[in-house]
Amino acid sequence: MTVAVVEAHAKLTLSLRITGVREDGYHLIDAEMVTLDLHDRLRIDTEGSGVSVTGPYADGVPTTNDNLIVRALMLSGAEASVHVEKNIPSGGGLGGGSADAAAVLRWAGWTDHVRAASIGADVSFCLVGGRARVTGVGEQIERLEHVPATYTLVIPPLHCSTPAIYRAWDELGGPAGDLGNDLEPAAISVVPDLAWWRDRITDAAGVRPRLAGSGATWFLEGDHADLQAKMPAATVVVAHTVA
Repeated sequence: MTVAVVEAHAKLTLSLRITGVREDGYHLIDAEMVTLDLHDRLRIDTEGSGVSVTGPYADGVPTTNDNLIVRALMLSGAEASVHVEKNIPSGGGLGGGSADAAAVLRWAGWTDHVRAASIGADVSFCLVGGRARVTGVGEQIERLEHVPATYTLVIPPLHCSTPAIYRAWDELGGPAGDLGNDLEPAAISVVPDLAWWRDRITDAAGVRPRLAGSGATWFLEGDHADLQAKMPAATVVVAHTVA
């Protein structure tokens, strides 16, 4: 029996432009992403199979073939049981499922980040990590110089479905986001409460937040830990970039 404990780090999408749509319906992007010190913890055991999840964000995380961990194991040809301590919110736009899958691929010795995108668009970046320009459908990764930075994540009690938000972006005629995230108008159309949280954060912090990917997390540059006391219904995390 071999047991490994590995970390799966969240990703933060600092900017996201949609540059086109392929014939198969997949969207082409041009994004800047960074890895954060916020992470899930995975216990991988080569004796057994299946996925189990505990932790503050375990609710609603599938443990069937819909879980990207299962797809990562199938892609790599590895067999193991994986237990996840879930600290990255599901549906928060922070790539938690992709980070878990990438951690499993890394454990299995998988290095082909282009093929990694076949199980999830964000898996490629999470496999490479650091800071990068991400293009194509997420499989083209251009490493960029690490820039130490602090971000405050405000995670409201909301869930955003990435496929639904991309569909809404199409239906809205492909709007551009005014702070660098083209998915923000679509996300708000699908989950209107996002706008309420955006305005509340703006009032509390004195600066307008940006949406992380397809949402539901809003983020600000710098340390704004004091926001937690002002909005107890949300989870506020001060996170740092990692190389």
